[in-house]
Amino acid sequence: MSIETILNYKNIAVVGISDNPERPSYDVAGFLEEHGYNIIPVNPSLAEWKGKKSYPDLKSIPVKVDVVDIFRRPEAVPPIVDEAIAIKAKAVWMQLGIVNEEAAAKAMATGIEVVMDKCMKIEYNRLKR
Repeated sequence: MSIETILNYKNIAVVGISDNPERPSYDVAGFLEEHGYNIIPVNPSLAEWKGKKSYPDLKSIPVKVDVVDIFRRPEAVPPIVDEAIAIKAKAVWMQLGIVNEEAAAKAMATGIEVVMDKCMKIEYNRLKR
């Protein structure tokens, strides 16, 4: 599987999404939503993001999640990957600056595609334009 394949999935859970327009998670999620993706906000501190219900964790999401897009520090990634495995996500995407080799290996061992240290918005613009 490739980045291009992952970008064809539509249900994206954005873990660590912010309601602050200055934050990268807000910008990237908004961009993806404008380009036809179904954004599922995941942040226990938010009730909603741009009118969409925000979930406290991946296991609370009532629909199938294709991609788990992570905007959290590398040390916060392992439990998120454990949840991604539990909900049978197709891919885990760690945004720019986020690398956790151990969590990546665990996800890949269960058949989940992993992207690290890349931005979905940048990759979309590079591949889809």
